[in-house]
Amino acid sequence: WDSHSLTHSLTTPAGPGERGLAHLWRGYACSLAPERLFLSRPVVQASLGTRHGLLLLEGGQVYSFGVSPWKQPPSPGPRPPALEPSLSGRRVVSVATGSSHCGAVTEDGGVHMWGANGAGQCGLAGPASIPNPTPVALLLPGGPAHSAPVLELALGHAHSLALSAQREVWAWGRGPQLGLLGSTPSSGGSHLAGRHVLQVACGSAHSLALVRCQGPRGGGRGPGAPLDACGRCHQLLYTMTDREDHVIISDSHYCPLGVELTEEGEEPRPRGASPARSLRTSPSKPRLPEGRAAETPLGVAAPAGEGMAPPPVVAPPPAGADPAPGVGDGAASPYPHEDAVREYLRRLSDHALIEPLGHANMEPSDHALIEPLSHAHMELSGDAQLEPLVTSCASAVGERVASTYEALSLKKMMHYYLSSSGGPAGCGAPGCRGGAALEESMQARKSSSTGDIRAEEAEGRRRLSLPGLLSQVSPRLLRKLGRPRGPAVALTQLGGCIPGSQELLPPLQTEVWSWGHGGRGQLGHGDHLARLQPLCIKSLNNKEVVRVAAGDHHSVALTAGSQVFSWGSNSSGQLGHMESPTTVPRLAKFSEGIRVWDVAAGGSHSVFVADGDCVQPILYYSGRQEQGEEGEEEGEEGEEKAGVYTQQPVLLPFCMNLGYTSSVCAGGGRCLSLSDRNVMGFIAGLHEVASAERRFYCRLTAIKTGALRPLLESLSPTLGAVLLGLLQTLVGGFSLLYTLTGQHSASLTSALRRGRDLQTLLLLNHAHIFLDAYREVFGKTLDPLLRLSESPEEGPASDHLMALFALPLGHLGEYGRLLLKLATCYEVSSSEYQRLHSACSQFEALTLHLKKRRKEAEYTHHFWKSFPGKMTDSLRRPGRRLVCESSNKALSLLNASRFSVNWFILFSDALVHAQFSTHHVFPLATLWVEPISEENSEQYGLKVISPEETFTLLACSPIEKAKWLRAINQTVDLALGGAGPDPVTLSPGAGQKAEPPISRTASYTFHKDARLREATYEGRWLAGRPHGRGVLKWPDGRIYTGSFKMGLEDGYGEFVSPTKNAGIQEQYLGHWKEGRMHGAGTYRYSSGEVYEGSFRDGVRHGHGMLPSPSSSSSSPPPSVFIGRWVADRKAGYGVYDDITRGEKYMGVYQENQRQGSGVIVTQFGLYYEGTFKDNKMGGTGVLVAEDDTTYEGEFSEDWTLYGKGVLTMPNGDYLEGSFSGEWGSGLKISGTYHKPFDPERRRPLGRLCVCAEDKWPSVFEECWAALGCMAPGQGPPSRAWEGIAVALTASRRHLQDSPEVMTRSMSRTLESLEVIPQHSGPITMERYTKIRLYLIKACDSPLHPLGRLLEVLVAVYRMTYVGVGANRRLLPQAVSEIKSYLDRLFTIVRFLFPDLPEEGGVIPETPSSPLPQEKTSSPGSGPPAPHSPRPVRVVSSSSLLLPLLLPRLYPPLFTLYALCGEQEEDLYWDCVLRLNRQPDLALLAFLGVLQYVAAAAVSTPLILSTTKDACFASAVETLQQISTTFTPSDKLKVIQLTFEEITQEVQSLLRADFLWSMDDLFPVFLYVVLRARIRNLGSEVRLIEDLMDPCLQHGEHGIMFTTLKACYYQIQHEKIT
Repeated sequence: WDSHSLTHSLTTPAGPGERGLAHLWRGYACSLAPERLFLSRPVVQASLGTRHGLLLLEGGQVYSFGVSPWKQPPSPGPRPPALEPSLSGRRVVSVATGSSHCGAVTEDGGVHMWGANGAGQCGLAGPASIPNPTPVALLLPGGPAHSAPVLELALGHAHSLALSAQREVWAWGRGPQLGLLGSTPSSGGSHLAGRHVLQVACGSAHSLALVRCQGPRGGGRGPGAPLDACGRCHQLLYTMTDREDHVIISDSHYCPLGVELTEEGEEPRPRGASPARSLRTSPSKPRLPEGRAAETPLGVAAPAGEGMAPPPVVAPPPAGADPAPGVGDGAASPYPHEDAVREYLRRLSDHALIEPLGHANMEPSDHALIEPLSHAHMELSGDAQLEPLVTSCASAVGERVASTYEALSLKKMMHYYLSSSGGPAGCGAPGCRGGAALEESMQARKSSSTGDIRAEEAEGRRRLSLPGLLSQVSPRLLRKLGRPRGPAVALTQLGGCIPGSQELLPPLQTEVWSWGHGGRGQLGHGDHLARLQPLCIKSLNNKEVVRVAAGDHHSVALTAGSQVFSWGSNSSGQLGHMESPTTVPRLAKFSEGIRVWDVAAGGSHSVFVADGDCVQPILYYSGRQEQGEEGEEEGEEGEEKAGVYTQQPVLLPFCMNLGYTSSVCAGGGRCLSLSDRNVMGFIAGLHEVASAERRFYCRLTAIKTGALRPLLESLSPTLGAVLLGLLQTLVGGFSLLYTLTGQHSASLTSALRRGRDLQTLLLLNHAHIFLDAYREVFGKTLDPLLRLSESPEEGPASDHLMALFALPLGHLGEYGRLLLKLATCYEVSSSEYQRLHSACSQFEALTLHLKKRRKEAEYTHHFWKSFPGKMTDSLRRPGRRLVCESSNKALSLLNASRFSVNWFILFSDALVHAQFSTHHVFPLATLWVEPISEENSEQYGLKVISPEETFTLLACSPIEKAKWLRAINQTVDLALGGAGPDPVTLSPGAGQKAEPPISRTASYTFHKDARLREATYEGRWLAGRPHGRGVLKWPDGRIYTGSFKMGLEDGYGEFVSPTKNAGIQEQYLGHWKEGRMHGAGTYRYSSGEVYEGSFRDGVRHGHGMLPSPSSSSSSPPPSVFIGRWVADRKAGYGVYDDITRGEKYMGVYQENQRQGSGVIVTQFGLYYEGTFKDNKMGGTGVLVAEDDTTYEGEFSEDWTLYGKGVLTMPNGDYLEGSFSGEWGSGLKISGTYHKPFDPERRRPLGRLCVCAEDKWPSVFEECWAALGCMAPGQGPPSRAWEGIAVALTASRRHLQDSPEVMTRSMSRTLESLEVIPQHSGPITMERYTKIRLYLIKACDSPLHPLGRLLEVLVAVYRMTYVGVGANRRLLPQAVSEIKSYLDRLFTIVRFLFPDLPEEGGVIPETPSSPLPQEKTSSPGSGPPAPHSPRPVRVVSSSSLLLPLLLPRLYPPLFTLYALCGEQEEDLYWDCVLRLNRQPDLALLAFLGVLQYVAAAAVSTPLILSTTKDACFASAVETLQQISTTFTPSDKLKVIQLTFEEITQEVQSLLRADFLWSMDDLFPVFLYVVLRARIRNLGSEVRLIEDLMDPCLQHGEHGIMFTTLKACYYQIQHEKIT
């Protein structure tokens, strides 16, 4: 095809701002001028076939040009670029061309193919050619609806490859397509399955794949394999290959993947098949040919219609080689003949295992004709020992072997290998032999044909050895001879991979896999065999290959280090070197300083894009000089008619005229480049960034191979363990930057090829990866670098190490310069400029920060060298930097002795005070410095405060004082911030704060304080003292966690103390004051007891509860005490519940004993009240039995009567006299029996017990103390409100640390309570309502003092009157106790709201205020008027506080009422049941309801004579609600509503002006009470009567209650005949 015909443009744009320019040329002549292809849009990708090509334009349009015989109608000659209309509307992202077919990938991963299809290479069965792009589906197992999306295509002569989004390789066509035949795309059966494929490339009849290395895996050998042999093929794991002038022993064994040679007449079989008879007669004999023909390894028949493959060809012995005696006759010699050895060594010296014969005339269509391995491929036993082997070989090959053995010094080389690649036993480095064996065996188990592909350093995996037979010496012997003399150091990067970079940066640990036809060595496996399945090219492992390209019969690989490896046919110099041919990858020969970053391979040539002396890329060409079009029509014969060609890559002189080349492609005999013009300098800036990164990476590579490795070799045997570890850290940091730079270089190069914009610039979009890596590396390697420079063993290497440290630092600044240069290409106001400028500032700031750290490190290093000694050696720490020191006598200590020596050294983390042979270290985090005023003295002093010491420093001048003050403050501020402020986030020039915070968080271990000796505190500090929240830990296991105040525990905290019993500890959780337990808290003792209550000065003091330890967690405690404590003893009123004995004591204690008035009740119904002495009943008392038998007199012991007394019988008779004996065991009586005239002479109980006002004084005292009052009612109310606000805020802050406890409603309640209500001024109804609402919220929150008080009162009340305390004789005391609670609570409320009226006071009603029911009313004679207006509201404790208290106390209180009136209740209930048997009409008549009222009630036709529960039903339901209310006021409201329901029902049936009289109302109400069937109506009546507000007794509520009470008594005495 004619290049001149292609220059006719569709449009001819011109101008300097063009991008994506395409230029086409042929050859490398000096007079060559490339032709430009003019297109409407920039070209983003191009691909060349043998005589055609494809262009992908911006926007996804595809243009084709050249000779396209598949087009309809066919074109007589080359076509200019023309749009492919079939792809219109589909956004194409990638194109590819084969010899005579094309492919395109759309944005959604679809594949379109067209062109020649004779071998099914278009993926479509049937037609020989496809004229237009046709979709091809890569079907997944899920069916036609499931197809694999594709990333890229690679096309060969008669086969095609596709790389899917899942990184799987799909293939179709004929030839080397993963061992599959057919036109349907498939990915099955490949040894690449499960691997991450990065790129694929196709040659004429071979394929390449770039694969990411997998991690180490383990596995086991086959059961029959020898110790040092492969687990499947039984070949030795130590193999031998040739490298230039020597032989290399390698343990990188892999199973060959082709087809194993078999006996004549057998079918070829893969390596995984069952073994056939071998040509070897014994395992130790080499495999030699027998002269029979071997089957072709591929064994693939040609498709129908094509020529069949010629018969297999056997490679004859080389000329002059004698036949090998003893091969066919089964000679017993364990070694081959001397002539065979000589022949083998000669072949090794020729750099090839096989001299190919007849390959010059091989046609590409002869895919099945592959030569087998010749007889020179021999194997030796790995079990032979070194000395016998050397002797045998010397006799076979003469003096050459012995002299080579002496020259190479096998033992020395083995030591080099083991010391550089081995390591300590059990190490996890990649070079460990154990890890390598584990990798090999695991890889062997995965696939029977892949072999070991682990990542390894090439230099560390090769060993020099003798030529020939010495390659298979026992590995155990070699390791024994070469034991390392010193520890080994591996070049492993520090800290593993860079966080966040694995998904963004391309991998460097890659492998190149090849398969297909290898007749010209294009597979790179060291032979000419074909491979049905992909096989890893081991010699390219660890070469960091980032791109591969395949020509017709040669292959090219580009590394991250800008090196080019090539292999295969070199008939036209296309490999870039003069090795012809080469079956293993070899380096192409480029001039010094040329860095190649893109490659392309054509038919018999290669093209390279490289960096030269300037930023603009240059082009190199290697291959044949094309003379005309006939060269392309000659096919493969043209390769042998090479004519003029390059001996090494030559520079194309026109490359500078093309602009900035971004990529190249080649095909047939042509080359095509894509380039850009420099638009506003942006393109040049991008190329400069990429070029600088490649240059720096090449420099790092040279340092790694030329400096670090020799340094490791020379220093490893001599350095000690410490210095060796430092060296490893330094080298590891270098390796981390080395890897990051290589990955970034590959990323930039890839970005130049695919899209040249800011979106692909990782340096801008992910700057944190580079900033974090440099910060981490320099932070960890700076100290090891300085320590190594001090090593006397290192010698002159210190200068090299310092230069090694400075090199990456300079490149970090280069990043900022390049980003700033890119920013100048944009407007200052643009977002791109702002992003680039921000990234530049970050890199510059980090550069300055790291330079500063380096300067500090060198200054510190000089200090250590200037002041050697034990003291300075003890002060050396990694990362510690010197700030300043007072060796110039600039600083002294106040009040120091005349001859004392005081040397102050300020480090980055501590201030050191050295005196003679001692020194004190003050951590900076807990150091405070204050300047001392100079007004009163002429001294320039600084006050230094530490947790355990305070001293004054004197400076010699004001300048020195200011210098040290500023230095200490800045250093303290940096120490508090960890590594100091982030330099990346600081703008340039940002200074430090003037002073560090006086309050800070730090950790310190005390040494001098007797109480805190060796204890460690971590938490908040203030001016040298723990202040705020913190944790204090003692060496003996004691731990305090909580609040501190000026160095002492103060506030809320937890203290844990271990005991002598293992696993058992004591714990206190509560409030502290001045270092002691003070306030409410909970103490768990080691005995199992748990005290919950108040503390003072570290002991139990105040109200508290102490249950005795129970036998199990589920069982109740045997006894519980709740009451007052004084100085850790029971003193005052308390309740002791002895569950074991079934007794409950309620009385006074002194010194842990019952002493004074008290009450005891038992589970048997006994009741005692009286005095106690010495923990026993003693003195006057009253004892009441269950049957109401009562004794009142003297007691001497518990339940023992002794002295004068009166014994009263249940019927009222009594005995008066002297009594002795224990109650229930018989009494001795001496006295008089009386029959009283007054049966009610029995005196009431409660006279000898503790009065209600004296119960629980400590509970109320603690509430007053929480309000800030030393005594009840003392102090201003404002102080109480401040105390409430402080308590609520502290409690809320404490609960915020426990979000699972703090609910949303609780948080809202606390927020409302923190607002202090108006508590002064006249009380109006509005204020009264607000006060009542505030009290409701306060009593609902246990964090409020009032809520806490209410919670404790409920606990003690239930503790008193529940269980054994549910004794009916305790009801009067229970009612009196509630009234006492109300009185004392009302006193506290009136203290908080001083203007609130006293008990019984009134508040004037406002017109707008509602009319509640608590108003006073004058009694009237008429029917009640529920809604009559009342002028005032009466204030009382019952109306204000009883609704808050009584609902919480209702269950135990109502139980006592029910027990007390049990007999009356039974009588009442029996009568209710009897009367309710009657129907409504009969019951109304019986109760005497007026006839007209009864007639109105039963006037509805549904009520019959037998109807029940139909009359006044609504009133009955209303009255039943009395059992669901708690307070007397609520119950009275229910009664009032019942009266209203009755009245409404009667008035609706009679007339509206009907007026009740009590005589008419009472029978109706009695009927409603009977039908309501209230079970404990007597208890309800007594509760209302006892606790009703006195102001309601004479109002309408009082009248209604009296009516209900009368009904109750009427029902009890009702007689039914």
